Amino acid sequence: MAYWKAAGLTYNRYLAVAARAVRRSLQDGPRAAAERRGQMDLRFAKWENGKQGEVKGLGQANEEAMAQTAGSK
Repeated sequence: MAYWKAAGLTYNRYLAVAARAVRRSLQDGPRAAAERRGQMDLRFAKWENGKQGEVKGLGQANEEAMAQTAGSK
């Protein structure tokens, strides 16, 4: 079994955590360029019972999920 599955992460969450760790390990100049590339402008909404829920940015949703995961441990 993959370690990210054993840790209870989705593959996308695993990739986001790994990318953030790599970006944070860079020196200042390359780090700034990598942070700009890492910013996402994707949006999504959950649909329930044929009605669209709140539209959220993917980055915002990831931050909220990470905070919620950290708080539950």
